[in-house]
Amino acid sequence: MNKIGKKVYLALIVLFLYLPIFVLIVSSFNDSKILGHWSGFTFNWYIQLFQNESIMDALKNTLIIAFLASTISTILGTMACLAIQKMKKVTGNLLMNVTNIPMLNAEIVTGLAFMLLFIGIGLKLSFTTVLIGHITFCIPYAVLNIMPKVKQMDNSMYEAALDLGASPIVAFFKVTLPELMPGILSGFLMAFTMSIDDFIITHYTRGPGIDTLSTKIYTEVRKGIKPEIYALSTLMFITVFILMFLLNRKPSEKQQQKRLVRTAKQIKFRRMVAATLSVIVFVGAFGGIIYSRVNARTYIGEVNVYNWGEYIDPEVIELFEERTGYKVNYEEFETNEEMYPIIANGARCYDVICPSDYMIEKMIENDLLLEINKANIPNLVHIGTEYMESAAQFDPDNKYAVPYTWGTVGIMYNKTMIDPEDVESGLINSWDILFDKKYSGQILMQASVRDAYCVALSKLGYSINTMNEKELQEATDLLISQKPIVQAYVIDQVRDKMIRNAATLGVIYSGEANYMKDENPDLEYVVPKEGSNVWIDAWVIAKDCENLEAAEAWINFMCDPEIALLNFEYITYSTPNVSARELIEDEAVRNNEVAFPGADVLDRCTVYKYLGKEGDALYDEYWTKVGASSAE
Repeated sequence: MNKIGKKVYLALIVLFLYLPIFVLIVSSFNDSKILGHWSGFTFNWYIQLFQNESIMDALKNTLIIAFLASTISTILGTMACLAIQKMKKVTGNLLMNVTNIPMLNAEIVTGLAFMLLFIGIGLKLSFTTVLIGHITFCIPYAVLNIMPKVKQMDNSMYEAALDLGASPIVAFFKVTLPELMPGILSGFLMAFTMSIDDFIITHYTRGPGIDTLSTKIYTEVRKGIKPEIYALSTLMFITVFILMFLLNRKPSEKQQQKRLVRTAKQIKFRRMVAATLSVIVFVGAFGGIIYSRVNARTYIGEVNVYNWGEYIDPEVIELFEERTGYKVNYEEFETNEEMYPIIANGARCYDVICPSDYMIEKMIENDLLLEINKANIPNLVHIGTEYMESAAQFDPDNKYAVPYTWGTVGIMYNKTMIDPEDVESGLINSWDILFDKKYSGQILMQASVRDAYCVALSKLGYSINTMNEKELQEATDLLISQKPIVQAYVIDQVRDKMIRNAATLGVIYSGEANYMKDENPDLEYVVPKEGSNVWIDAWVIAKDCENLEAAEAWINFMCDPEIALLNFEYITYSTPNVSARELIEDEAVRNNEVAFPGADVLDRCTVYKYLGKEGDALYDEYWTKVGASSAE
């Protein structure tokens, strides 16, 4: 029974560790984008993986940074070990303890400290800052593997080589280096592994357009993972598994006996072959990088764009680069509140950004934006007058912003999962349904302070721009009382969860609704009768913009009717470009009430207003209470 118990225990451990990986591998061959819904076997995601330029760029950056960081940190680590070994014991131990600090220190502290240091000395976050961070982070791991070999080293061999006439350099490369090589290789591999696996250091030290696999996957996870990531993760797992199998494969007794009688000549030959293969691999890798650089498109400049997740047709970026000659460094954010401190603190320099109405008003008030020279945006004539007038509510005289998309906030519900009586009674047309306990665990709320309070304040009959603390307290109490029946507070994940029938009700932006209905015909969208938010997202130019001409070219390109149509068809968010709307061939789409609601809906919707620093602090204070409350 003891043996059976051990086997069962081992089986459960293996199952626990590898079942998630098995699910991931199966998903990478699933023809459906919806997790848990099998639609047939396919290799499409692997094909799309290698066609996905952003993922390939992230992979390239990951390998280049890891190779350079591990090489430099190994060289520095070797030099440090040799120097420390020659020092007095007390001094050497002190330096070893200092060297080990990055390993013992919390990685988030190291990453944040690097970011503050770089910004403080005026060094802009870029590829270089990431590399510096990785080298510093990897040195202790290289030292950890090299130092034991240095301590085991027989110095008499080195001294004998000097006595026989060898120069110090020749003696080092002929005697010392071969003796240290096992530790150096181990240190290199350890540093390489740590660099590839790192997320936090990279996240805090990278600039616009610099992504590694870790930061790319993190970005995708927050907005809903694409199947290409399943394929990438599968390939990474298989590669690591094969390497670990080969490294840990135990030779048979016959092989061990053969090794004992192996001659020095054979050992030397095998080392030479291994070294040759290593050179071929690295020359091939860097040859491929150089080839890609030589054959890459020549750009006249760059533009750093900061936009919402899944908020542009990728083809549009390629078209912009082809037609204008500017390279696009494209980054994504999830909420206005996430974007603002990055711009305000100057942590990263972006040229053109796409915030929402109230956040644009805040950025104008805090002098974070440049006025747009309309003479350089001739395509501005295609933006409807009514949208420019609406934008003037947060951007007086339309000096700083050019509308990109617009829409409403409402409820998406599953017609097959909702109670038919709630549809017949009209409860589905009210925010009240989100507080009905019969839908406990089936409700998704937006993890955005203004959108969450829009729901509560509208239900209570108050303004979504209220500064009345009594009203805010009531709204806060309402959200806290609702929390036990809420499945989750999310952002873009509402879309994926609703599509795969993982929830019955969800607060969503109208732009997502048509896409979701195409993916799942059982879904329906409604703007509650009590009122809601009508919003505008617009392009603005950052005050510290470094590529003004490119930023203006980008905004003008986004206002081109054909480009605006491409974006509308891809992201399905309503376009303020009236010329683009006229180009929509399908009349049902052109007059879609979700994408282009009538006056009866818009009349009961309100634009978010920036409430000043006092308002921000007030809403954040109450929002913190909602987050800190128990969901039980």
